[in-house]
Amino acid sequence: MSQKLDSIPEFTTEAEERAFWEQEDSTKYVDWSRAERVRMPNLKPSTTSISLRLPVPLLERIKIAANKRDMPYQSLIKAWLAEKVDG
Repeated sequence: MSQKLDSIPEFTTEAEERAFWEQEDSTKYVDWSRAERVRMPNLKPSTTSISLRLPVPLLERIKIAANKRDMPYQSLIKAWLAEKVDG
């Protein structure tokens, strides 16, 4: 890239930086043609808790199915949901 890049300003807070990047085009500050792909194997995806009401007999059946697979029932529910959404 032959164009001179602008300097990224100093930020005092994360909120200030977020507001800046929401308004600015990053190509004025970063030469994306030189970017390299990186892997972050220890990065955990963000999660959020939800409240879900299930009939007791259904929850019991889910717990039995999870026990047969030797996994926590919440993990089994997540796997089933991901399978259904992706497939």
